[in-house]
Amino acid sequence: MRAILPGKPQARLQALCTTEWEGLRLVAYISGNGLIIFSGPDNLVQTIYNDDCEALTALTIDEASGKIATASSREIHVYRPYGKEDGLLKWSLQCAIPRPEQEPEDVTLSWGTDEELLVGSSALRLFQTDPEEAEIWVRSLSKPTRIALFSCDADLIASTGYYDRLIKLWRRQSYGADDTRFDFTYLPHPTAVTSIQWRRPHTRVQASDHVLYSICGDQKLRIWAAMDQHGVQGLQLWAEIDMRASVQPRQLNPALQSKERFAFIIDSQDFSRTTAAAVERAVRSGAVKAESKEQHALGHLAEVAKSSPEICVVLDRHGHMSAWGLENVGCKTRKPTDVFNIAHIENFEVSFLDSANPMDRNTQLVPFCWAQPYAPFVLLAHHFDGRIEWLECRLEELFAPSPRQKRTRRKILWTGHDGPVKKILRSPSGKAVISRTNDNEALIWTQDFGGNDLGLTRRSSLKCPEHIHRSWLLKEGDFVVNLHYASISLWDARVSPAAQVASIPFNLEGNPICLVQLPKPRLDTTIIHITVITSKKKGIVWDILLPEDSARQPHVRRPSVLCTFELDIIDNIVFMLPVDPAGSAVWTSLTLDTFSKDIAISYSHDGRLRTWTAALNSDESAVEWLVTSTVETGIREPSLASASSIRKAALVDSSKTGLTIWDMRSGQLEYSVQYEDLDLIRDLDWSSTPDDQALLAVGFPHKVVVLAQLRYDYLNVGAAWAPIRSINIKDSTPHPIGDSTWLGSGNLLVGAGNQLFVYDQTVDPSDNMISNLSLPVHKQGQMNLFDLVTLLNGPLPLFHPQFLSQCVLAGKLGQVNRVVHGLYKALKFFTDGDALDSFVSLSPEAFIVEAQTSNDGALGYSTRYGSIDEEIGGEVVASLNEALSRASIPQLSSQEQMHLADMVECVSTVNKHQRSMDDNATRYLLFFRQHMIRKSQAPSIHASVTYREIVWAYHSSSQDILVDLTSRQFQGRTLWEDARECGLFMWMTDLNALRAQFEIIARNEYAKTDEKNPIDCSLFYLALRKKNVLLGLWRMAAWNREQASTQRLLSNNFQEARWKTAALKNAYALLGKRRFEYAAAFFLLAGNLQDAVNVCLHQMRDLQLAVAVARVYEGDDGSVLQLLLKDKVLPQAALEGDRWLATWAFWMLGKRDLAVRSLISPVHTLLDTAESPKMQARSYLANDPALVVLYKQLRGKTLQTLKGASRISPKEEWDFVIQNARLYDRMGCDLLALDLVRNWEFLLQTKEVPSQTEDGPDPRKMLRRRSSLVVDDLSSPKSPTGMKAGLGKPPPQKVFEEPEANSLLDNFGF
Repeated sequence: MRAILPGKPQARLQALCTTEWEGLRLVAYISGNGLIIFSGPDNLVQTIYNDDCEALTALTIDEASGKIATASSREIHVYRPYGKEDGLLKWSLQCAIPRPEQEPEDVTLSWGTDEELLVGSSALRLFQTDPEEAEIWVRSLSKPTRIALFSCDADLIASTGYYDRLIKLWRRQSYGADDTRFDFTYLPHPTAVTSIQWRRPHTRVQASDHVLYSICGDQKLRIWAAMDQHGVQGLQLWAEIDMRASVQPRQLNPALQSKERFAFIIDSQDFSRTTAAAVERAVRSGAVKAESKEQHALGHLAEVAKSSPEICVVLDRHGHMSAWGLENVGCKTRKPTDVFNIAHIENFEVSFLDSANPMDRNTQLVPFCWAQPYAPFVLLAHHFDGRIEWLECRLEELFAPSPRQKRTRRKILWTGHDGPVKKILRSPSGKAVISRTNDNEALIWTQDFGGNDLGLTRRSSLKCPEHIHRSWLLKEGDFVVNLHYASISLWDARVSPAAQVASIPFNLEGNPICLVQLPKPRLDTTIIHITVITSKKKGIVWDILLPEDSARQPHVRRPSVLCTFELDIIDNIVFMLPVDPAGSAVWTSLTLDTFSKDIAISYSHDGRLRTWTAALNSDESAVEWLVTSTVETGIREPSLASASSIRKAALVDSSKTGLTIWDMRSGQLEYSVQYEDLDLIRDLDWSSTPDDQALLAVGFPHKVVVLAQLRYDYLNVGAAWAPIRSINIKDSTPHPIGDSTWLGSGNLLVGAGNQLFVYDQTVDPSDNMISNLSLPVHKQGQMNLFDLVTLLNGPLPLFHPQFLSQCVLAGKLGQVNRVVHGLYKALKFFTDGDALDSFVSLSPEAFIVEAQTSNDGALGYSTRYGSIDEEIGGEVVASLNEALSRASIPQLSSQEQMHLADMVECVSTVNKHQRSMDDNATRYLLFFRQHMIRKSQAPSIHASVTYREIVWAYHSSSQDILVDLTSRQFQGRTLWEDARECGLFMWMTDLNALRAQFEIIARNEYAKTDEKNPIDCSLFYLALRKKNVLLGLWRMAAWNREQASTQRLLSNNFQEARWKTAALKNAYALLGKRRFEYAAAFFLLAGNLQDAVNVCLHQMRDLQLAVAVARVYEGDDGSVLQLLLKDKVLPQAALEGDRWLATWAFWMLGKRDLAVRSLISPVHTLLDTAESPKMQARSYLANDPALVVLYKQLRGKTLQTLKGASRISPKEEWDFVIQNARLYDRMGCDLLALDLVRNWEFLLQTKEVPSQTEDGPDPRKMLRRRSSLVVDDLSSPKSPTGMKAGLGKPPPQKVFEEPEANSLLDNFGF
């Protein structure tokens, strides 16, 4: 926490109190109905709110017990301390003492001995608070007392009333709860008494020598002492100091002269102790030179302290000060030298306010000295305009007779509201904020960028007679616009309190819901356009002309109505609010388009988010509004929404516990989280780093969680957002959070109760929230919040494992070899602390220059894999592994270094087989190998390869090699769980090889246990239609108690109906026993493939097994497989937004045009399904940038794929490419984004007139290059409607057809 604005102190004499209790300095004051307790300028111990009253009126602390008493109009509350021994000091309510109803609101409190509490109002009442509260004495007064104070030994009470020139001195006659009596005498004054104070004793002798200081309207300080201990009077006037005469200004300028005087007393022990510490400090440091100003100041101070005097300090409003020493106070014979002058000085800086209100001009000064040695002298200045200054200085500098520029230093300023903060709004730049309460009181703050610890400076205050619905700051807080229910008001906040310039009523249909400033031209800083929008989509714009120079032009013109408008949308708006400013300032552009900065966001009942921008037309007579983005979130009745000007939006569901974060440009869901039921989301605030990385503060009743965006990670399916900081305010205040906002510097301002908390940017990377994130190892220790977010985002180094993985997917294995070889060279002589080039001496052009192809269309060896010299071999792998385990790479975390070592090993494995594999096989092998390495490092991982890897292998022409390599990975004993892990039966296309592999798995499943159980392989052999093999295995299973019955059953002919029925009965019986795999086998035995597939899919939840059984049993053209793909796989892909699964399913169905279209278009739009996609389908994970690589590869592969690509509009393809470039950028792969947009080739749009035939123009003419063969698979075309609905029997699968001679000549350009 950087600073606290604890609340506005009450303008009362007993609003502030300080004392030293058990070696701990306590400073407490009251604000509104809150008690704020500090143990230092920045150490807030506790805030206690009294919800039963509107405001507290008095406060006092018992120096002996540490108890605190507060008073309100109804009760006296006594709080006792606890937990000091455990280091968790807090106060709890001990008792509540009711006050008589007829008493006035004002009350005065004072602690006596033995925890007695004196309460003064229309009567003086004395209460015993330990062990139980009890009233032990009461005395009615002729008029209410203004202040009543116990002497330090509780023998005397000094009290005075309002405008009273007499001090009533009460002397205690007896002690005890049953018989407490006081008598009194008077201390007369010439005018009304304004202040009284007892001398604090430091010895027993001083405790009995009562000394009272009083100040009255004649501005004289009087010292009363018991010069005659046996006299009737009790106290006599010992001396007086004329405060007005003691401070004489040295300037003749009347503006620098003041008639008001202020005074405070420094006790003798504090003065002597602080002086001794100052002398000792100077001697130890040796910094004081002989005959210097510092030596004279110290000598002067030491000479004064010899007689241990009390010090009376008098000052005026302009920093003129006079200090007087009081020696031998109380002696019967006072010598003229007992009151002597110490110093007349200038530049005693206290921030007195020049206010017309006499009450605001009053200031109460409370001095104290720390008990710790070498601690500075502290002066608390309680200004009745609502501020408490904590001033520190050294006494030798304060009383130095030589001129000084600055004698005091303000440590902190306590101020704020006196009511609960309801709303906080920042200016667009974040340099000014306005906070307001429920009673329409507002404070305008400006941020201090000069290194001051205060963080915020109060600039002005505002009290509005009408309810404030919305507010807007203009010119960094110089002016404020408030929106009311039927009017707006303009306030000039250059003065304090702010002055109302104008109030303009308006008449619009609907309730006003949004107040926002329209973007303005960059050169125009004087004309402001403010608009109000209602719930009925009506709006009005005002023209406000502000002065260019706020200091020299005091007058402001009244705002005038510019125009009215109506938003052109059909559905109703539930709420519309300005976007949180993030990034650069919002200026109007020359044209109104979707590239303009957003200024507002709206949401509807069905969860439709819209972002808006606006601009005035050329003659500035009307405003034009444009919807820049629309997102269908599917969240009904949202309770809260917020957006930033960099196209990020957050939405809270109706329960206020679910949060989603959306990218408004792409409509993608980036983050979704469900909090606990007690954690209700109340506030959302956006900010951004200087490089436009987003931050979101999520406000709960008693905490704020800061979320930061992360790089997209499609390979590890990582989250796109993560919590990096949690701010809990329960230890500081029990009041719930009212609102929060980001300041321009990145500090977070939180308002709770009367208080404002400023949290700085410092974060600790060792925190549990951050430790799981991928932070470079050298970034340990505290760091800046913006630096942390930038580190978690931004471009990756070329050797980062995610960048290398994406390069492999993009077909840049040669560049990967070069990067790894460059890293190998760079790490040869690398040691910790050295800098490492992120490009490892490679040129960025190597990634963005399109590779040249040979005449046959294939890439050369060196282009695909790098030169022979750069190929990664065993020596490079061993050297890099040793270097990565030894050194800390500056740009990588320890986990990323491990992944990089795995990546290097995988690339080396791929290089060994690169001559016999195509690119798709290379992609699959690398990520399969990477998956197996990570599984070996974390055996608990049981996931299989993703559908992305399955699709790469499915479209590979090197499947036989992949089958062999995957089989070797499992030592030639591939079980079904191994086959499922590598997706084997999803990507194999040769049915004969597929059935052979299935039989191998059947044998391995049978032999996987020592007992060799036939049940384990029954499903596999029956899917292969090899019942006799299974029967032979049962003959050898003599140990199995089911052998005889199963052997008899399998010996029958299952072509007969009776045995089919028997097999079905056994299948259903096994389902009841939850033996699902065995049940599926009996369904196959009965010839019921559909039920067997259903069991695999629904009961076993194994889609791959269902597909494998269907393909093995009846081939790829079987009706069950077709039905499975249409009714199960494709709807599942549409619900989850899985484009990889959808393109595989469409290709399996022979609908290759839809397989291509599904890579770009949402899957659910290609199906006739009534079920809306899940939230998961809108996730950014559904838009893998590797899809663009597959799309480019497939669209020109066959005539069907070309036909599907032709149905994609140029705009859709453009948006697809640009979106994938943004995805690359968000992943940190900026070079790949640049490569994509630089080298992408769009299909040529044919200008031929379509013929009357169904096929239309030749799709091959859309290709820009005609060097590749295009397979003609349109021999049995379907209608578009039938293809979309999935009707009709699919044509037989064609692997390859020999093209005609004409098509070959055409492809080669002849």
